[in-house]
Amino acid sequence: MTLAHFPGRDPFRMAAWQAPRGMRGWLTDDSSLTARIRARCGRFSLEVVGQGKGCVLPDELAALGVQRHGALWQREVLLVADGEPVVFARSLVAATTIPAAWHLLHGLGGRPLAAVLFDDPRVCRSPLEAARLDARDFRWHRAARALGEPALPALWARRSAFRRHGAPLLVTEIFLPAIRNLNP
Repeated sequence: MTLAHFPGRDPFRMAAWQAPRGMRGWLTDDSSLTARIRARCGRFSLEVVGQGKGCVLPDELAALGVQRHGALWQREVLLVADGEPVVFARSLVAATTIPAAWHLLHGLGGRPLAAVLFDDPRVCRSPLEAARLDARDFRWHRAARALGEPALPALWARRSAFRRHGAPLLVTEIFLPAIRNLNP
C-alpha cells in the first residue's frame, strides 16, 4: 500500500532503498536525469504533453511552500529514449514567479528543463524524495494518459524543488516501464 492512498498524506516520504535494486540509481542520482538518459540511449527526444494552468495536489503545494492554490503553471513532458517514452515529468511553479525568477520557462518549447536548471549557478536543489505511485494517485493517471496506457503497473517517481532567487519550481519525474530497457 502506498501513502498516496491516504488523503492528506504525502506519497513522497518513502526511502529510495525500498525500490527494486534496478530503480535505486534512477531515484537517487541528483545529476540531470536528461543527461543520464541521453548517455544510455542512441536517440533522445522530448515531447511536450501540455503546459499552462493545472490541477495541483496538496502535497505538491506543501513541497512548493505555497499556502493556497493561486495561479500555478505546469509543464508536462515525456522523455523518450530510442523511440520509447521512459519518463513522464511534471514541473510546477507559481505563475507570479515566472516573470521574475523563472522567465526562461516560457521559451523552453521542446527543450529539456535541465538546460535551465543545471546550467544556472543561481539554482539550488532540495534533496530528492521518492515515491511509488499507483492508480490511487492523480500523477499516475497523468502519466498513464500521456503514455496512452490505461493499465500501467505502480510506478516509481522522484521529485525535488529547485529555487532561483528564492522562488521554488517543483519537478516530479515518474519512471515509466520502458526505463528498464536502459542501464541504471
